[in-house]
Amino acid sequence: MARYVAVVVGSLRKGSFNRMTAQALMEMAPESLKLEIVEIGNLPLYNQDHEADPPSESVAFKQRIAAADAVIFMTPEYNRSVPGVLKNAIDIASRPYGQSAWAKKPAAVISVSPGSLGGFGANHHLRQSLVFLDMPTLQQPEVYIGTCATLFDEHGKLVSEGTRKLLTNFLGAFANWVERNAA
Repeated sequence: MARYVAVVVGSLRKGSFNRMTAQALMEMAPESLKLEIVEIGNLPLYNQDHEADPPSESVAFKQRIAAADAVIFMTPEYNRSVPGVLKNAIDIASRPYGQSAWAKKPAAVISVSPGSLGGFGANHHLRQSLVFLDMPTLQQPEVYIGTCATLFDEHGKLVSEGTRKLLTNFLGAFANWVERNAA
């Protein structure tokens, strides 16, 4: 039976390279993993005042994360960190304190950026949050995808064989990681 993997894309942009990379991952995934993007664009801003009666979008998102066997975070880099929309999604599914939907779920981080550093700062900043969330996070292979504007064709399809090989290696390692760490 395939493990359900929630893919959380931290970019809302229509032509998002992170979303294109997530689509490529979904197409390349081994049969042991069922990857599905869990949308975050319609989430309201997290507000602790609403914890007793959270907005329906927040409840639905948290339920989708709770149902996942594992999570892949796709993040661009904004000001050497993750975008606010991604941090907001993390906060929504982690609250109230002690009721996190993220806890114990195997995770991985992929950063995708037009810059040459491949979102290194965002990747590592996000990993700090995952430690607190108690998500065992895949360490190797690290995936920083830089100069991403050159990796896709005009239809958003991955055309870089080097990147395809990196993602294939990542998926194999992640599938093993999920099997070892999934509840």
